[in-house]
This record gives sequence, structure tokens and C-alpha cells, in this order.
Amino acid sequence: MSLIQIELLAIALVASIACSLPGVFLVLRGVALMSDAISHAILLGIVITFLIVQQLNSPWLLIGATVAGMVTVWCTEKLIHTGHIKKDTAIGIVFPFFFSIGVILITLCVRNVHLDSDMVLLGDIAFAPFTRFFLGGYDLGPYALWQLGAIVVFNLSLITLFFKELSLVTFDPEYAHVSGFSPNFVHYLIMFLASITAVSAFDIVGAIVVVALMITPAATAFLCTKQLKEMIQLSLFFSILSTCLGYALAIACDVSIAGSIAMMAGVVFGIVFAYKGAFHRHRYTC
Repeated sequence: MSLIQIELLAIALVASIACSLPGVFLVLRGVALMSDAISHAILLGIVITFLIVQQLNSPWLLIGATVAGMVTVWCTEKLIHTGHIKKDTAIGIVFPFFFSIGVILITLCVRNVHLDSDMVLLGDIAFAPFTRFFLGGYDLGPYALWQLGAIVVFNLSLITLFFKELSLVTFDPEYAHVSGFSPNFVHYLIMFLASITAVSAFDIVGAIVVVALMITPAATAFLCTKQLKEMIQLSLFFSILSTCLGYALAIACDVSIAGSIAMMAGVVFGIVFAYKGAFHRHRYTC
């Protein structure tokens, strides 16, 4: 493998690890669709911020996109709390609305900028190694690797720091409330992790792969265990496995890296699902 190929694989692996960490809690709390909502709605925040700062590399884009993700969560929660519509319906209303506005603004206002529908869906991971991070005149590698690596450290730090609260609110919210833990705080903490992760990985692997890496490895791990620590570990394992298999497939067949990774995540889930189904049928038959 060439140096570029190694860097591409490293970026994809760090992206998959970053996404799979908040994904565990989204799956356990039954709000997996929020990853889809956030990863699409942040486009509006990116476009609006770009129209203000006129720079694609500005850190304000990260802030604007994160705000858009949190606004999506807030609007969805407000619709749910009215009691007139269900959770999945609220998600299905809010994120297509924000996403469609973002697409319209791209068409009208930033037509000549490298911010199109292909990048939105599948990112541009193949070009990520060419944007380098320099410090003191030294090339320290791809900027995306450092950016996503920082998100991994950030996610791990917050999950470790609030692990007790996350566990209680996820599995027994009533007891957590009685014990003095705020379910709303923990909920928005999870959504903040999902938002900032989706924003950081958005332009690298695209919206589709963000959803695939955030939900599919966690769902696969959920088939294997109901213990939170084990589920986090297995989710990381399945995300790494899917990334390596998808990258190998993309290189062998000369196809989209992001698309191949998303597909292999589904294939791994299908294999585990089929194995668990066959195992249960055999056990009950015997």
C-alpha cells in the first residue's frame, strides 16, 4: 500500500470510531433516526455559515453546522412533546425541511463552490489526504485525521466522564431522575456528541456514511450483547471491521470508498443477524 492509501484507511478508521461511539446510545435510546436527521440538517448550517464568512475552511462552519444539528434536535423534541405526533413522524418532518432548504440555497447561492449533492451524500474522502496539517513548518499528516482524532478523544472523554449518568438514563430514566440526574441534560449531551461527530465527518465521508457508521455497528453489537461496556467495545470492533472490508473492496473494484464502507457495514450486520436467527432457531428446536 502507498502512503496515500494508508492515510485514507487511517482517516476512514478514525471516522468510523468517532461515529460508532455516540451511535451506541442513539440505538439504545431508540432514536437512531436522529443520526439521519442531524447528518442531513447540518447542511443548512454549513451553507448559511458559508454565505456569511465566504470561506469553506473556516472553523465557523463547524460551529454553524453543530448549531443546526442541535436546532434540529430541539425542534424535533418540541414537536414530540406536543403529543400530537410520534417520534419518528417528528423526525421525518423536521430534517427533510432543513435539508431541502440547504439544497435550495446551494443551488441558488453557491453554485460555483465545491459543495454539491455528491459531496453531501458520499463526501470526498479520496481527497482528504491532500489537505495537510502543518505545525512549525512540519507536515504532521492529513488535517482530517487530526480533526476526527480530536473528536474521538472528545467523545471518549465525555462518555467516560458521564458514563454513570449515561447508563442510568439510558436503561432506567425514572430511577435516574429520582437519583438527581437530569434526563434532559443527558439526552442533549448525546445529541451534542452525535451532532459534532456528524459535522466533523460530514465533508469527509458524507451524510449516508455518517448514518451507516453511527447506527449499523451499534445495531450489530446490540444483537450480540445487552451490556453497555461490551456493546461499546463490539460497536467499535464492527465499525473497524466494516471499514477495513469496505476499503479493501473499494480498492479491489475501483469504486467509491465511502459507499463500500457503508455497504459492508450492512453486510456485517446481515451476517450477524442471520447467525443469531439461526442460533435461536436451533436452540429452540433442540
